[in-house]
Amino acid sequence: METRAVNKYIQHSSKKIIPMLNLVRGKRVEYALNTLHFLPNKAAKIVEGTIRSAVSNYIDSEEGSKVNPEDLVIKEAYVDKGPITRRIQPRSMGRAYLIRKRTSHVTIKVGLPAEAERAQKTKKTEKALRKKE
Repeated sequence: METRAVNKYIQHSSKKIIPMLNLVRGKRVEYALNTLHFLPNKAAKIVEGTIRSAVSNYIDSEEGSKVNPEDLVIKEAYVDKGPITRRIQPRSMGRAYLIRKRTSHVTIKVGLPAEAERAQKTKKTEKALRKKE
């Protein structure tokens, strides 16, 4: 089982968030949070908050209450481009330059590692077989 968290309309370009996601993709949640916490980038704080939200969503689910949050792994992490707001900066001789304020949407999916998921599925099937007997 996996859960996700989406942080939308972030006033930060996706180009600056992508390196932070590449840093934590596929890693354990505890390692990712420790790594991001000590980075000076604004993007690191955004990704850290989104990971914390995804873990909280996992714990709030039915199956998540039985799992230790330290066992979770970041399964997917990606960023999508959001709407761009445009501002005009006046220049000399009546010209105007366009300033693009880019936004983005960060999505992070958290779940158990593959081995743990397989073990849980076999336990569920064993319980189901016992109930049928």
